Amino acid sequence: MYIPRMSLSGAKLMAAAYRSVGIFAEASPLSDSRTLELGGKYLNGDECLPERITLGNFLKVIEDPSFDPDKTAFLLPTSGGPCRFGQYQVLFKKILKEKKYEDRVLIVSPTSTDGYEGFGDSAGALMRTSWLAVVCSDILRKIHLKTRPYEIEKGGANEIFQKGLEELSAILALPGITHKARKSQLHQMLITIRDRYRKIKKQPDANKPLIGIVGEIYCRLNEFSNEYLVNKIEEFGGEVWMTDVAEWVWYTTDEQVQRLIRTGKRFSKEMLAAQIKIAILKKDESFLLEPFKADFCGYEEPHRVRDVLNYSHPFLPQSGALGEMVLNVGKSIYLYHKGADGVIDISPFTCMNGVVCETVYPQVSQKYDHFPIRIFYFDGSQVDLDRDVEIFLELARNYQRKKKRARPAPVSGQ
Repeated sequence: MYIPRMSLSGAKLMAAAYRSVGIFAEASPLSDSRTLELGGKYLNGDECLPERITLGNFLKVIEDPSFDPDKTAFLLPTSGGPCRFGQYQVLFKKILKEKKYEDRVLIVSPTSTDGYEGFGDSAGALMRTSWLAVVCSDILRKIHLKTRPYEIEKGGANEIFQKGLEELSAILALPGITHKARKSQLHQMLITIRDRYRKIKKQPDANKPLIGIVGEIYCRLNEFSNEYLVNKIEEFGGEVWMTDVAEWVWYTTDEQVQRLIRTGKRFSKEMLAAQIKIAILKKDESFLLEPFKADFCGYEEPHRVRDVLNYSHPFLPQSGALGEMVLNVGKSIYLYHKGADGVIDISPFTCMNGVVCETVYPQVSQKYDHFPIRIFYFDGSQVDLDRDVEIFLELARNYQRKKKRARPAPVSGQ
């Protein structure tokens, strides 16, 4: 089973989770010009970049001489709301039908409607292991992005990242062990990885502007789709705080609870099951995050997704808007309160979430001390980001010099 390469760490660790229940899974191929070429053959140009890349990479699998349709599956989750993401699997099924593969190739499409619970017989074990994969991926990315801009000898953080990714994958893929044992092994491995990052020699007193990254979840995480924008920000002297994937999991879980309330099931077995699931997920997350309390001081994610939604409410009430647009606006305000120096929203060109947010961000910026917020759109065309990134970093530095919300400075040795 091939998993969309939304991010390197996420796809690799999620594939390992599937292997733990006997499904041979791996991340879809790396993206390149061939990806865009193949995806473009079946699209008319109105579709967003993540759809083109996801489709193109899946088609690279199909055109490979070793492709066996009877032994191949593709993971394509779906969701409701305004995003075209919900139509990815519809289009792919149509393409498979044209290629005479519709009855041979399996498409696995869990949905956000039920909190992505429809995973079949191994749902319980797979869901918990997949959640551990999400949390580990977020933690590894967070400490990596927090450390890499400050390393004196370049390359050390990347080596630690790749090695840690392999080690975490090996634990997640272990079959036949209890959830408690797997979680304990991941906990110990995360401590080992943390200590490696702490040993990296860092620049003293570096006062780099902290740039929060929000936006469409695929485009902000997939380096190919956003022209390696994070690397550009670091190249021009910034540090990045990337919004984590767990935020979307918490949002879909909250939506499930709100849906039960709206349908008169506030006091029901379904609600009890949903609340138990939330408690378990939170316990797992807290356990894995515990060793990083000092490292992530000042970089803590929101305690509840409701906090983000409440920040967004004056501009985009959840009752009138859905999905990433409310999360992006709310998270931008949250990052302001955490002392960030600016926010970049990474979105595909024509993305409804990005377009709606772009109309709201000027109001947010004005209310919150002219906090710099900018959208970067991507459509697969080669663009020169240097000038725009450099200008935004200068705006962030100007804001940094006069801002009212301070943040903890990076601590040497952490």
